[in-house]
Amino acid sequence: MTLHRRAVLAGSFACSLAAGLLPGRLVAQGDGLIRRPIPSTGETVPAIGIGTSRRYDVAPDSDAMTPLRETVAKFVALGGTVIDTAPDYGRAEEVLGRILAETKLRDKVFLCSKVAARGREAGLAQIEQSFRRLGTDRIDLIAVHNLIDPQAQLPLLRELKERKRIRYLGATTWAETQYGDLEALMTSDTLDVIQVNYAVDARQAAARILPLARDRGIAVMVNVPFGRERLFNLVRGRELPPWAAEFECASWPQFFLKYVLSHEAVTCPVPGTAQVRYAEDNLGAARGRLPDAATRRKMEEFIDGL
Repeated sequence: MTLHRRAVLAGSFACSLAAGLLPGRLVAQGDGLIRRPIPSTGETVPAIGIGTSRRYDVAPDSDAMTPLRETVAKFVALGGTVIDTAPDYGRAEEVLGRILAETKLRDKVFLCSKVAARGREAGLAQIEQSFRRLGTDRIDLIAVHNLIDPQAQLPLLRELKERKRIRYLGATTWAETQYGDLEALMTSDTLDVIQVNYAVDARQAAARILPLARDRGIAVMVNVPFGRERLFNLVRGRELPPWAAEFECASWPQFFLKYVLSHEAVTCPVPGTAQVRYAEDNLGAARGRLPDAATRRKMEEFIDGL
């Protein structure tokens, strides 16, 4: 996605910094980032995070660590906190753990991982491995990855939460085929957070999952908000529409992220981010105005027409 993103960023234009806030928007003092609450506690987090799938699966002693270390450091310096990883992301947990140790930033991030095992003992072993790889005695959120054996893993996560080894628990999916199972879990269990796929050209979650999360008081992290390479492929070589200036949008990535963030149920998208300039650009989506309902429809129609 790096080459595709570079191409669309080159074709983007800077928008004017018009003043104004959306009603009810939460803004952190100092960094200006929109913050969203986790309903189960009221704790707020900056509304853009970092995902580590694929991009952080590198050799921990290689030169590939340098841009990742710089990216995490810049992300935190600009006010970001939410970083999402998983045991299934290859060496990403180990890489992230080393970065946080070297930069001494562990206490400044909201650290999220997952469990993707069948059975309680296998789940516990995987979770303990995550603690070791991440080099920490506390993980802010652990979620059941892709709904793998939630009947075994959620009681385990609840125990870890009671012991204060984790602060939040949840469940994730990236596939519409799992929405029925996710809805059932959201209704029958008590989750702090879900993670689901949602993008301007992949809006199925808005019909089912997001309204239920809002009604149940569940925070929503969003994965693949760029549709992996799909959205960048659609807009390559195109300039932003002039009306994007109305919601202070400076690039195509911000266009996509501001659409996702403008849904009231969304707490924090976690786009894969492995370069400093992308961290800076993505965080720009959590500043300034967000699209209103009419503009959201216009964005959908624009993308659908490409």
